[in-house]
Amino acid sequence: MFAISPPPSSSFAPRLAISISTSTLRQRRGLLLSKRTPTRRRRILASIPDPAEHAQVEYTPWLIVGLGNPGNKYYGTRHNVGFEMVDRIARDERIPLNTIQSKALLGIGSIGEVPILLVKPQAYMNYSGESVGSLAAYYKVPLRHILLIYDEMSLPNGVLRFQPKGGHGHHNGVKSVIEHLDGSREFPRLCIGIGNPPGSMDMRAFLLQKFSPTERDQVHNYLFLNLLLHSLMIFFNELG
Repeated sequence: MFAISPPPSSSFAPRLAISISTSTLRQRRGLLLSKRTPTRRRRILASIPDPAEHAQVEYTPWLIVGLGNPGNKYYGTRHNVGFEMVDRIARDERIPLNTIQSKALLGIGSIGEVPILLVKPQAYMNYSGESVGSLAAYYKVPLRHILLIYDEMSLPNGVLRFQPKGGHGHHNGVKSVIEHLDGSREFPRLCIGIGNPPGSMDMRAFLLQKFSPTERDQVHNYLFLNLLLHSLMIFFNELG
């Protein structure tokens, strides 16, 4: 697990600060790219192949799921920050979210050479697992390639935390996903801190409240989000 937090300044130019050897990633990626030729047969692999093999390499697809509630009523609220991150990835990578499948809005594309399925469940937060379980089964995505992105009150606003696995932490959306993955918790998640309700403010009211301008700047400071996700995907592929 690692966490990344921004300094107070809104002019923060973030850097990727994770405990993954970037030199190893570059070497592995360079090896993979040098092996690609259009005339060779194609293989779907979840780990780095033997360099002696003469196969064009493809990565196992990732299911990147942002949790939130559908509809304009919930747009821009703290509880919908997972949706916002998926929208941002879709925009930056030019992946149209133009397909409805399994009660979810779906976009198919890639980050670098890694194929991804962007997902925004449309059955409301507490039923998110219905979409995730169905799509994972349909596209044969292994648990380790299901990345859940969602809001986390236990983290200060704007802090990111990656976990390779874990519980639901009383988050109803995550609880639903676990239930529809046959109770398994062995999937990675990217938590986005939204802080705690001030004073005696009701938790539900806080979750469904929109960010203040300062809070939104803190959340949006992570301009390197796609680089972070790409590095994580390469890292998990290397683990096999």
